[in-house]
Amino acid sequence: MRGLLAAALIAILGASPALAVGPTEMARADRSLWPEPIGSEAGFDLASRAEILSFALALEGSAPPDVERAWRDAMAETLAENFRRASAACRPAEWLCDPRLTADALARKAALVDDVPSGLTAWRENARAFHRVYAAELLRLAVLFPHPTSEVKTLSDREKTGLELPDRRFLLTFDDGPSRPGGSTDSLLELLRRSGHSGVFYMLGERVEARLGRESAGALRARFEGQCVASHGWTHRSHQGLRTWQASVTDTDRLLRETFGPRHRSLFRPPYGQRKPDSGPFFAEQGLQVALWNIDSQDWSASLDADEVEGRVLSLMLLWRRGVILFHDVHDKARLALPKLWEATRGSGIVWLDACVS
Repeated sequence: MRGLLAAALIAILGASPALAVGPTEMARADRSLWPEPIGSEAGFDLASRAEILSFALALEGSAPPDVERAWRDAMAETLAENFRRASAACRPAEWLCDPRLTADALARKAALVDDVPSGLTAWRENARAFHRVYAAELLRLAVLFPHPTSEVKTLSDREKTGLELPDRRFLLTFDDGPSRPGGSTDSLLELLRRSGHSGVFYMLGERVEARLGRESAGALRARFEGQCVASHGWTHRSHQGLRTWQASVTDTDRLLRETFGPRHRSLFRPPYGQRKPDSGPFFAEQGLQVALWNIDSQDWSASLDADEVEGRVLSLMLLWRRGVILFHDVHDKARLALPKLWEATRGSGIVWLDACVS
């Protein structure tokens, strides 16, 4: 029965298991349609409550009730917890305020976003579309799990997604680099240096090796001053079908330790989030933690420009309220989107974590 439901849902969502890495339709959010500034704690919380209820409504109507019921129930618990956090300081008469909302009451509360104040109707229509597509992105991966595995579910408590972080805490991460000297990675590093922000760079061994063919280890290490690095495997291939996946992990980790010294962290991010379901003991033996994410910028997609990436990430920050944000330093969109994200959330109580002490 599960297989039939999965096949039916995949057909509805326009994807197949072979194409499960990326969605066929991207969720786009136009943050300009939200008329209230979010640059205060109260403003962030109000927008957060609206996003949570809009997504809850979309998730409830995204598939037959018996499809991935356990996962959707867990999502409802998380959303209700997020809503209570977003309501902790609001006034009882304030729109959408409910510091005691339960998961069971979430769907009833979510119906309120269908009756928004007149100034929010444009936002409501855009949010409906955004959350419908985003719910489909997540649900498709949940149905397919563990063939392939993805970031939507963990295989054990040793795997981290970002939802373990405290409220309003966010960590920047960047995959697939480094680029060639003078490329997008170097431009991003300069932005981070000037702004005082940091991130974890999940590097591919073959690209580190290529970079070392152009400059010394000392010069490359100096470029990453203030940043931390970790392994993304040797090549960007799914480890679920890679015969040499263990060597991909250990060889890359060894190269990063030798090249970056104290900037190296004992983390591994599997390409596409795909790892073998029985790989936990191996990572434990290697002293490595699988590091996933809960906010996917989708900045790799040519269908999204930097403004759309920024709008998507900001909406997901409001929805999840804490987490690990996935960007790619081999594309330039992170460099363009980040200053707008930092400015939009200034004064909101958001804390951008120091990647090297998180």
